[in-house]
Amino acid sequence: MNSPQDLKELTRFLLEYANRLMGSGVHTSRVVRNTRRIGQSFDVDVKMSVFQRTLVISVCDKESQEVYNEVSVIPAFPISFELNAELSALSWEAYDNHLALPVLWEKYNRIIARPKMDPLCTLFLAAFANASFCALFGGDWTSRIIVFSATLIGFYLRQVMQKKHINHYIVFIVSAFAASLVASSALTLDTTAEVAIATSVLYLVPGVPLLNGVIDIVEGHVLTGCSRLIHALLLVLCIAVGLAGTLMLVRNGLL
Repeated sequence: MNSPQDLKELTRFLLEYANRLMGSGVHTSRVVRNTRRIGQSFDVDVKMSVFQRTLVISVCDKESQEVYNEVSVIPAFPISFELNAELSALSWEAYDNHLALPVLWEKYNRIIARPKMDPLCTLFLAAFANASFCALFGGDWTSRIIVFSATLIGFYLRQVMQKKHINHYIVFIVSAFAASLVASSALTLDTTAEVAIATSVLYLVPGVPLLNGVIDIVEGHVLTGCSRLIHALLLVLCIAVGLAGTLMLVRNGLL
């Protein structure tokens, strides 16, 4: 049987764990499964209410039937598939080995404290990926180089604005506008200019929120899924606004 203090400490860990998963781009049912799996290793029943910005956890001791509740605002973290996989593995380790709570905290803190990918490396990888999209859609080598340069500028602006905590909708509009404006230089050359402009903003497409929104709806978390889809569609609209701004400036006939 868990004491009231044990329930309180366990609930706070589970809330921190679930918040990290939700904020790092994990679909809701996986967050619920992983969190409940850890709860089972402590012989408690975990109930969760997950919303787009808020998370509620109730932990009930199966023997004493004592319940402890916690509510938290879900923070935003960079999307990390590696972190998500390691945290999921931690839930299985806790379930299989019945790890004590201090050990869980130690392993959790060790996972989240691992160094992240260098922003400069991320910048160049994103630029190479976007140039590859240009090649995939039929762009020639000149267009690929232009898209590579445009992505470097747009993604760098995005990184700088995110560090300054500027509203992410404004970040997407400005980044899309900057990248497509640089890519519009292809119009002055004998190259596949339309492909270059169109693919210069693909690095901004919110694929993870779109995918998670569909998965949440299919698996019954309709409210969270709809919220994620609306958020993703608003980001797509911001990309369209930034791209439209460039087209109105440099080649109004494309609109």
